[in-house]
Amino acid sequence: MLRIGNASGFYGDRFGAFREMLAGGPLDVLTGDYLAELTMLILARDRLRDPSLGYARTFLRQAEECLAEALDRGVRIVVNAGGLNPGRLAAALGELAGRQGLRPRIGHVTGDELLPRAEEFGWTGEDRRRPLLAANAYLGAFGIAECLRAGADVVVTGRVTDAALVVGPGIAHHGWTPEDLDALAGAVVAGHVLECGAQATGGNYAFFTEHDVDHPGFPIAELHADGSSVITKHPGTGGAVTVETVTAQLLYETGGPRYLGPDVTARLDTVTLTAQGRDRVRIDGVRGEAPPATLRVGLNRLGGYRNELVFVLTGLDTEAKSALVRRQLTRALAADPSTAPPTGPPAELRWTETRTHHPDADTEERASTLLRLTARDPDEHRVGRALTAAAVELGLSGYPGFHLTAPPARPSPYGVFETREVDRRAVDHTAHLPDGTRIPVPPAPTVTTRQPALPAPSLPRRPPPGRPAAPRSAWSPGPAAATRAATPTSASGPGPRPAGPGWCTPSPSASSANSCRRQVS
Repeated sequence: MLRIGNASGFYGDRFGAFREMLAGGPLDVLTGDYLAELTMLILARDRLRDPSLGYARTFLRQAEECLAEALDRGVRIVVNAGGLNPGRLAAALGELAGRQGLRPRIGHVTGDELLPRAEEFGWTGEDRRRPLLAANAYLGAFGIAECLRAGADVVVTGRVTDAALVVGPGIAHHGWTPEDLDALAGAVVAGHVLECGAQATGGNYAFFTEHDVDHPGFPIAELHADGSSVITKHPGTGGAVTVETVTAQLLYETGGPRYLGPDVTARLDTVTLTAQGRDRVRIDGVRGEAPPATLRVGLNRLGGYRNELVFVLTGLDTEAKSALVRRQLTRALAADPSTAPPTGPPAELRWTETRTHHPDADTEERASTLLRLTARDPDEHRVGRALTAAAVELGLSGYPGFHLTAPPARPSPYGVFETREVDRRAVDHTAHLPDGTRIPVPPAPTVTTRQPALPAPSLPRRPPPGRPAAPRSAWSPGPAAATRAATPTSASGPGPRPAGPGWCTPSPSASSANSCRRQVS
């Protein structure tokens, strides 16, 4: 059995989690997931400013505090904090360790970076004002496993699937091969439960009032040779590990019974969850199928620039005030071909109202409605001074009580995320061992057998009035058609609660509005 913990679900997660997990109890491996689609854009901008950056710098600060303890305890560390520059993070980690008198064996994984080949794949686009900043394939777990087999104490990766951080140690420890599809699928499910940190222990959970989640602990997977696992947490930590909390995370960002990945396709409709005492949930029965012939690729490009103005509409005649400011600003931003260069409105203007006023309000704030204008355009000037000056000039000629919630700000760039697919044989997945050796990681074997189609999952519906939503997002009166008949331990959702109203069964098509990240699909 391999005991794998998680200490990060996103770039910016609880800084002290690494220290807490190392001190809280026994572990064999400690993982950290830092990468979301937005994170890749942030790291790309870092790298534009300084080519030696492009990785999650928070991890270096955590390592400065915790690396010595991890080495003393024999806990291996596997993180995707390398982002767009895993080699440089590995080197920086070695330099940090040297200053502390430590000599960890550090491996790293590359091959996900496809930006230099973007033109070859036809991803550059025609609008030069929206340049491609990052293009990364979602790699699998076998590169991580190669580094661990070579004795690495720390493995740093770029873009791998979130679950690969758990699957890789499982491959190295249990000796799985690409043909061990059921074991790999079981590890993928365990990795999916761990990947978002405290979401598996009661965080971001619809029924949070039932548990102490002031300071939830981070999850642990006890991973067995057959791919089954037990999800738990360190004793004495906050939160809870129950069939319900694990179900909520299991269904997070899944779109159906087949969960596609670079190493295996996990059949979520075969998962069984079983409570095994306090804060222990067993996952077993997971079946695996061959992975697809392609890898998912995430593209981040500059979408343009955005700005925002929030007008405060106070008192009576809110609708008329809103209509007036819209007409006035539209007129002020109208195209003027006589200027050089010609002016015009931003490419996108979006108005939204937030009604916060109360009848017979006793304060100005309680008598106000917020009218928000969001503007986007490839041209920074059109959402900068040209926009904000036009709005401010309405101060004495607009609606009574005209004011904004804050002074006008400079525009900020925004990114656009897109997905593509690439033949997995076109990606140079490489494991860089601690001694400097480079090991090419072959793609998963090609399987030509076509898997049978499965019924589409049922769509979630709004809960009845007064009834809380199911874990994290959607409500369904029963399990999806693609999922086997629900039992109290089924992955399609726990059975009805005998005590307390409002329990409902989630659908496997559920996905969260406040997304931690978008998993390979």
